[in-house]
Amino acid sequence: MLELKGFACGYGLVQVVEELDLTVPSGRITALLGPNGAGKTSTLMAIAGHVEVQGGQVLFEGEDITRLAPAERTRRGIALAPEGRRIFPDLTVAENLLVGGYTQTAVAARETEARVMALFPRLQERYRQRAGTLSGGEQQMLALGRALMARPKLLLVDELSLGLMPAMVELCFRALVELKVQGLAVLLVEQNTHRALAAADRVAVLVSGRKVYEATGEQARRDPEMVDSFLGLKEMA
Repeated sequence: MLELKGFACGYGLVQVVEELDLTVPSGRITALLGPNGAGKTSTLMAIAGHVEVQGGQVLFEGEDITRLAPAERTRRGIALAPEGRRIFPDLTVAENLLVGGYTQTAVAARETEARVMALFPRLQERYRQRAGTLSGGEQQMLALGRALMARPKLLLVDELSLGLMPAMVELCFRALVELKVQGLAVLLVEQNTHRALAAADRVAVLVSGRKVYEATGEQARRDPEMVDSFLGLKEMA
């Protein structure tokens, strides 16, 4: 679904990620892990078109989309659930979802909304409520739901568990696994390393903008200390 070849991105004269090769297949969760400042969020934002790609290629379904505008990437089937959720707090749940489905016809948007409600029944309960009054977990569900309203083939998720209670983390990860089973490609950036390893089909680790480790999820789960060593967690323990 997605392939990065010799990918580099950054801000002006500052290159944050360099020479990254990464493949994200359909029906799989690929976890992109790394310490703070490794370039994980910049990678997601560059794939979505919001950060400059400074080298290499971004291929989506085999087509080069490196220079496409963000809106066109959304139309092609790429959606982002950003770090910090970034919902519209003064809009209702329904209105936030409507914004997420702006590329769809009215009929398609209604159909997609029904699937989002089936995935996150809590949003149905809060449908007319202002998004800013939701709990952190409910806001994360809304951020995911808003991204899904674009009917993506690739879902980019940045820090799913950030600031959430354990029960809400579990609900959100279950939703990702269900989406994977439905055939969606997921690229996940996540601070909760061990929860990410439990869900991922493939794992890549970035350190200072370079990929230093890649393995199947099963391989990474068999050797979590290896992953921890790259993230600096082993030394902290």
